[in-house]
Amino acid sequence: MIALLPLNTLRAACLVLGAALVSACAPAPQDLPRPDAANIAELAGAIRALDPSVDPEEAARAARISYLHPLDLAVQYGISDPPVIHNMKVNAGLRPRGLCWHWAEDMEKRLRAEGFETLDLHRAISQPPLRLEHSTVIISARGEGMNEGLVIDPWRNGGRLYWSPVLEDDSYQWEPRAVVLARRRPDGPLPGDEPAPAL
Repeated sequence: MIALLPLNTLRAACLVLGAALVSACAPAPQDLPRPDAANIAELAGAIRALDPSVDPEEAARAARISYLHPLDLAVQYGISDPPVIHNMKVNAGLRPRGLCWHWAEDMEKRLRAEGFETLDLHRAISQPPLRLEHSTVIISARGEGMNEGLVIDPWRNGGRLYWSPVLEDDSYQWEPRAVVLARRRPDGPLPGDEPAPAL
């Protein structure tokens, strides 16, 4: 007679097997496709189109960083799985970084280092009822609100940049990070507050 496995053990085994099958399809960080000049030029054009005041050179620089820096981060984070699987590894202590808010934080830091004079950066969080919480960085023209900007999100494709106008991002409804954190902490966010890790 075959001994049956406890239900929790069976569930865990199925999750591990499923994760292994899904992760087999993910490229290694060094194998991520490099953006071509047309990809970068298209994003630079979209950034320039945010407002006539946007400096074309700043737009080109922001676009180049937005496409290339995620490839460096994918290597630093040791991305070898789809985003949700990588999140599980980070939450289990098997990888140091790579949650969506890590991507947003590191992208914002890199873009801010440029000292843009005609662009602003915003942090946003989405808390849709049926999806996992997600964080991103948004680029807008100087003085404009985040809803007039572009989502810069390398997390959802594991290091390959996704970008779109904020209000055209059908996957997420973005809110200012400070608003979400204030809701979470009625006394106000603490310095350095970040969203709770999500799978």
